[in-house]
Amino acid sequence: MSDGERITGTENVPADSTFLFTVETDDGEDEAVLTRAEDGVEGYVNRCMHFTHIRIDKGSGAPVRNGELVCANHGAMFEQDTGVCTFGPCEGAQLDRIDIDVRDGGVYLVDDDYAFVRTGGIESDPADLGSTSNVEF
Repeated sequence: MSDGERITGTENVPADSTFLFTVETDDGEDEAVLTRAEDGVEGYVNRCMHFTHIRIDKGSGAPVRNGELVCANHGAMFEQDTGVCTFGPCEGAQLDRIDIDVRDGGVYLVDDDYAFVRTGGIESDPADLGSTSNVEF
């Protein structure tokens, strides 16, 4: 495990949403999120376990309700601390964790399977019509 690359300052990880960033894997770019948990900050791949092409954070932060991330497409709920789905079509599944380290006021990517690319999501063509939410909050 490396010392990691700094993703952001801890002050930028919201308590009521997520912080979106882009990583590189052997398969290309992917998205990840940081979320505030009871004991600090956790990192997960930005994919709902119900349909893995669906993003939990669609670019403006994922909803958080009672300590759980909410997938706005079908209402699946994932514990911020563990990534375990507690409600919805993928109940019992778990978000893919990304290893991070919080130190010196920053959040660092320390997972050797991922390389930090930039803050924000994957840059895409605005004409690409992705899936939209059918759950209202």
